[in-house]
Amino acid sequence: MLARLGPPATVLLLAGPIAFGLAGTLLLAFGYLPALGGSEPTLAHFGALLARPALAHSALLSLAAGLVSALVSLAIVMAFVAAWAGTRAFARVQHLVSPLLAVPHAAAAFGLAFLIAPSGMLARLASPALTGWERPPDLLIVHDPLGLTMTAGLIAKEIPFLLLVTLAALPQVRLAETRALAASLGYGRVAGFVYGVWPQLYRQIRLAVFAVIAFASSVVDVAAILGPTTPAPLAVRLVSWMNDPDLSMRYLASAGALLQLAVTAAALGLWLGIERLAAALRDAAAAAGLRLRRDAALRGAALGTMLLAAAVVAAGLATLALWSVAGLWLFPDALPQRFTLASWTASAPHIARPLWVTLAVAATATALAVVLAVLCLRREDETGRRAGRLALVLIYLPLIVPQVAFLFGLQLFFVATGTDAGFGALVLAHLVFVMPYVFLSLSDPWRAFDRRYEAVAAGLGKPRLTSLLAVRLPMLARAVLTAAAVGFAVSVGQYLPTLLIGAGRLTTVTTEAVALAAGGNRRVIGVYAFLQMLLPAAGFLVATLVPALLFRHRRAMRV
Repeated sequence: MLARLGPPATVLLLAGPIAFGLAGTLLLAFGYLPALGGSEPTLAHFGALLARPALAHSALLSLAAGLVSALVSLAIVMAFVAAWAGTRAFARVQHLVSPLLAVPHAAAAFGLAFLIAPSGMLARLASPALTGWERPPDLLIVHDPLGLTMTAGLIAKEIPFLLLVTLAALPQVRLAETRALAASLGYGRVAGFVYGVWPQLYRQIRLAVFAVIAFASSVVDVAAILGPTTPAPLAVRLVSWMNDPDLSMRYLASAGALLQLAVTAAALGLWLGIERLAAALRDAAAAAGLRLRRDAALRGAALGTMLLAAAVVAAGLATLALWSVAGLWLFPDALPQRFTLASWTASAPHIARPLWVTLAVAATATALAVVLAVLCLRREDETGRRAGRLALVLIYLPLIVPQVAFLFGLQLFFVATGTDAGFGALVLAHLVFVMPYVFLSLSDPWRAFDRRYEAVAAGLGKPRLTSLLAVRLPMLARAVLTAAAVGFAVSVGQYLPTLLIGAGRLTTVTTEAVALAAGGNRRVIGVYAFLQMLLPAAGFLVATLVPALLFRHRRAMRV
């Protein structure tokens, strides 16, 4: 009976906030907000928006970041999977890259900034022996006007996501047979994969690529940490207008949110054109008989690029850890002159409440998402129908619609109902983004479960609920806890929903860390960003240790 409530409840919780949020943003953009004296629709705010200096530049920055980060990260993942799938090196690199999915975007962005800044770790390791620098050079690397550092940070973080999505889709294509057939016809490993496997595989991960484009074209936290400032990307400017003490600026911000929606839609439209161009080039190469038999250099480049992306994120996180315990650290010293916990001690009183809010909201949103995912999948078992294409689009909807496009309006809805800055409202806002990741993480292990175990339980007279609680869920404990760890990590990393729905009264470790970015105190930033990284890591540690303890005497039950 409960399983019947799963799908409609999930639809309501995913589509409801987005629909209300978009409606609220639309009303504000056209000037309708009686509380501020706006009682009639008007186009004046769009005119004021278009009169803003460098608006087109901000929009182009966002558009380019979305397209370039998706194109480069997808190309790296495709080349790596094409060259190394099924090998020992592939499995080892997969184990190295996969944990990076749990690293919040803001923590990875801070790590990259601390690594490549003029006074960062790379400059310290190379100076003065290789560079001759005795003091940091006057170079604009972080916050560069073209947004190259921001795009690089997005690429490094989207590679693990696209890799894991691709790995989940690989069993649905006949990789080994297609590769053997291509090899028998004289095609190299990469060419055979691109011609024979990639078209089928890309169809399976296409929505995930759309989600990457939508996120990168409207990201706020990474753009605030690494992106240009004069002008900033569009989403960053919108958030600053929304938080302006002059409440009338909310009209301008909402009009800009519709522009952001148009920018993201334009990026997706351009991507459809890129898809057609890439398909045409692939077909032309196949028709020309391009076999790439000697592709060792290409395979080596694919492996090296994947390892480089993982190494950059890992080195950045290690630099964060160093700064959090650094005492006096003068340039160009490679290491601090002394290590101290003074930064942790000084930050502890201020970080206690954001840490508690982070844990409480993430745990609650994740628990609700797991329950809803189990109910939806259980209902799927009962009806015998998998989620259709429309349902899959609905699952990805919160990831494809830019956050600023509906969170502005959703904040207005919560203010109107008197629930803004409430714990329940913040949990609901996080649940919208946690639920898709939890469902997508749990669906494949759930569907792969051998249902004969439940048939045996039914033969022994056990009801469905008992079979679920005593048979399936214990055997899928690892998959359920892993999905929960993914959801927990997603919630910890949420910046914009917490900033807007929390209204400054409910802050998390992530919002505090991004707020500290303007201060430039690397030691305090290191504390907050490193703690932000530790929380998801702790979640995955629990997801690893608990099943190991449960099944230490029941290895045959592990699924």
